[in-house]
This record gives sequence, structure tokens and C-alpha cells, in this order.
Amino acid sequence: MADDLILRSDDGAVAILTLNAPERLNALSTPMLVALEAALEAIGPEVRVVILRGGARAFSAGHDLHELQGHRRQPDGGAAAYQALFDRCARVMQKLAALDQPVIAEVRGVAAAAGCQLAASCDLVMAAQTARFGVNGINIGLFCSTPMVALTRRIAPSVALEYLLTGEMIDAARAREIGLANRVVPDAQLGAATLALARQIASKLPVAVAHGKRAFRAALGQPLERAYQVAGAVMCANLMEPATAEGIQAFLEKRRPDWAV
Repeated sequence: MADDLILRSDDGAVAILTLNAPERLNALSTPMLVALEAALEAIGPEVRVVILRGGARAFSAGHDLHELQGHRRQPDGGAAAYQALFDRCARVMQKLAALDQPVIAEVRGVAAAAGCQLAASCDLVMAAQTARFGVNGINIGLFCSTPMVALTRRIAPSVALEYLLTGEMIDAARAREIGLANRVVPDAQLGAATLALARQIASKLPVAVAHGKRAFRAALGQPLERAYQVAGAVMCANLMEPATAEGIQAFLEKRRPDWAV
């Protein structure tokens, strides 16, 4: 059932979404993307942080190659089906960015090709020490063009191109070194460490976090002058929030704001 492909559990204001197709290494098939899109659309204002979790063997191994090959049997050679699949995938990746809530990828096992794209599309990446990352489609003759979009917004373009061209898989330590992973922890500690980070972020003022995420995404890659225009406008909007005024006043009065968790 498609409803079982994404499992949701909540820890206070933290929503945990788990990709649940371990036998297919959490491949991003059309049903999986449909389920993930629906799960993201169901995130309400009561949620302050989202954790996106894979399985023990794989966060996600990428697109379902059986599905891709099956489309080739269609009269048009699969052109329409391929376009529909990648359009849907792009929508899901953009929904991650569009959420007001920060999204933390919790990566065990492999995050390969579109699975690496999914991790890179999240706001933060927590990785187990044994996790591996790669945009390795080139090894089967398919350049990872759509994963490239997310990857080049997270790491240096020349570094991204190296891995896109070689198909080399990298370990978690290298992923952290190049900025793909934020933190690397022992496998046994990954769940607790990810939840601790999520709870820390969830304790902050949600409207300020939402403003900040939008500003970060909007200013990224802009020319310097435009980036400051974007950031300045968001700072003004943030300062106009009543809860922000309360936070500043509480700091001046050396007390906790009444919205503090």
C-alpha cells in the first residue's frame, strides 16, 4: 500500500517521516514520491522540525531502475513517463525547500543518485559514520542531472562535478568535509543525535525560524547587493512579529520569553 511507504511518528513538535521500502532500498519510485509528497503536504503548523529518515541499509538508493526500464516499453519509448517522473521528483524536492519547518535528513547506509539528491535537498544532514553518498548514475550511463541541482546548491560546484563525472561513492567523513553532511556520529547514536538537534531547533521561535529559512534560500547564490536586499526585507518582517518583540524585551529584562519551550 502506498500509505505504508512513508511512516510518520511525532515527538512533540518534531515530525519523523520514515521511508519504508527497505526491500527496494527506499528507491524513489513513483509511488514513493507520491507518498512523500502527500506526507510533506500534511505537515501542519504544530510541527516545528521534520526529520526525514531512511532505513538501516539505505537512506535511498535513488530512482527505481525497474520502473525506468519498464517505461521504455511504451509507444513513445518512455519520454512522457520519464518527464512526469522527474517533474514529480522536482516538486518533492522543492516542497522540502518550501516548508516553513527545517528538514533534517537522517542518513544511514547509502544515499545514492536521487537518494543523495533527497538528502542534499533537506536543510541539514545528519550522517552515521558508515553512511555513504554518491551521484553514481554515470556508472550505468545516466548522468545525475537532477541530483546535480541539489548537490551544486550545497557543495562547491567543481567538487560536485568531480563526483558526478566519476560516480565515486564517498564516506560520511568526506561528506562532512565537503559540506554535504553537517554532522557525523556513530551509527548507534544517530537517531538520538538527530532528535536532539531537532528538539534544539524546535525550541526556537517558529516564525523566526520560518523567516530565516526563507531568507537563507532566497539569498543563496544572489549577487551581493540583491542578497542584502532580500535579507534586509526579511529582517524587517521578522522584527514586525509580536513574538519577536516579546523575545527582545525578555532578553532586555533578563527573563525567558513567554513563547520559550
